[in-house]
Amino acid sequence: MERSSGKRFHFIGIGGVGTSGLAKLLMRRGAVVSGSDMCQSAVTDDLQRQGAQIHIGHTPENMPAAVDAVIISAAVTASNPELARAGELGCPIYKYAEMLGRLFEAYTGIAVAGTHGKSTASAWITHLLTEAGLKPNYIIGADIGQLGGSSGAGNGRLFVAEACEYDRSFLNLHPSIGVILNIEQDHLDYYRNEDEIVEAFSDFASGIKPGGVLIANGADKNVARVLRRQKDGRQVVTVGLESHCDVTAGNLELVEGLYAFDLIRSGRGLGRVRIGLPGKHNVYNALVVAAAALEAGVPESVVVERLGAFSGIDRRLMLKGQVGGITVLDDYAHHPTEIRASLEAVRQRYQPKRLWCVFQPHQYSRTRFLLDDFAESFKLADITIVPEIYFVRDTAESKSTVNAETLVERIRQRQCEALFINDFAGILNHLTQHVRDGDLVMTMGAGTIWKVSDDIIQWLREHR
Repeated sequence: MERSSGKRFHFIGIGGVGTSGLAKLLMRRGAVVSGSDMCQSAVTDDLQRQGAQIHIGHTPENMPAAVDAVIISAAVTASNPELARAGELGCPIYKYAEMLGRLFEAYTGIAVAGTHGKSTASAWITHLLTEAGLKPNYIIGADIGQLGGSSGAGNGRLFVAEACEYDRSFLNLHPSIGVILNIEQDHLDYYRNEDEIVEAFSDFASGIKPGGVLIANGADKNVARVLRRQKDGRQVVTVGLESHCDVTAGNLELVEGLYAFDLIRSGRGLGRVRIGLPGKHNVYNALVVAAAALEAGVPESVVVERLGAFSGIDRRLMLKGQVGGITVLDDYAHHPTEIRASLEAVRQRYQPKRLWCVFQPHQYSRTRFLLDDFAESFKLADITIVPEIYFVRDTAESKSTVNAETLVERIRQRQCEALFINDFAGILNHLTQHVRDGDLVMTMGAGTIWKVSDDIIQWLREHR
């Protein structure tokens, strides 16, 4: 799969962040790309500008007569008419993760797995490798502003990929350097329990190439379970804020809302680093990035000098604007642990008088299974506003057992202020009537809630 020039690929569900990134990567390697998606979007428009033939809607007629491969997103079902037509034509059909795995095999791969932080850590690794002149290939689950997109085709031997655990997709990747950031309960619409999740991560770790390296969270109980299952043949590098970890941080200091620390490797100080991303969770991410870069051959001096140069990725604690004394951010957090980390980071960085969190739950199943954890996670917000749940693949059972009002009631039971406002127009109306100087508004979730942050910024610019 290393040579893509002249080959033809058709994507069904090309508008997703992963599939669109893979499509762009293949086009940069000279492939001819076509694809379809249910809705026109900025993503499909951008693909079209870059040379892809795009169809809106799924019909048998969209399928080219001859392609080297058909690539389908995780959202495509067996009833899709294009998929049926591809089968009739005898086209090779691959899931997105399968095709990524085939492409990945030709390189020295760095795969970043974990319940939280995959996009940030993999993007940060890519940025540091780029800063070091190693010209990596990469495909990440979010846009990297400093690198110009979510994927890129470099001339180097390295390939960085975000490794998603849903549907055990990450088992298609066999890296030389594997990363496990953390392991918690999530995707319980697919996994039956936490033990199954740990088992899947163990299989991912076992898929690291012989002689490779596993970079692992040195303080996570479920990651420890994975490490106990591993056989000899792979080096393990532990990372964390705890002193027993192979790569850790010393003399941690909060300076104007951002952390500085001594980077320590195997008990030896490498130098002082100040990162540009807020939150203690990003200190941990920085340590993971440093460990991965060092294992990939980046000199220690370059790691120390350039680790703090990364400015983040799309929709992660993203500052949308500051207007009339009001700060607006947008964040992708959609799991209780992520919500707590983001709220803590925002309080440290901006120290708002009041913190408004506008949270759009993502998936009925996740909300249902983690309901009490979600309710606990908003304690650092002064006011939480919740619209109805955004869903993609939920069952009728999940939809019937929980809704956004259920979550709001659980938050209120913890003596926290929370409101259910179903539609975005209503949320905007409430915010415009009640926000005041010194407030911070953060939209949060993996769905479409970012639109509210855009709308409130526009309103503030027009009225304040």
